[in-house]
Amino acid sequence: MKARVHVMLKNGVLDPQGEAVRHALGALGFDKVEGVRQGKVIDLELAEGATEADVAEMCEKLLANTVIERYEIELV
Repeated sequence: MKARVHVMLKNGVLDPQGEAVRHALGALGFDKVEGVRQGKVIDLELAEGATEADVAEMCEKLLANTVIERYEIELV
């Protein structure tokens, strides 16, 4: 089984990297972008028998800082 984890900052948490990307896009002439949120994608190849609950536990303990980040698990 494979899982893809999307990790993003929670709403209300400042995103300086996203703001830098938005500013750079504006400098390149892409002036229709009003906001950018930067995140990360983690692809996992899991052994037989692994479950979505296992992936959620990985996220809670290591892959995401749940104080400021949220995550979504996609089984692929």
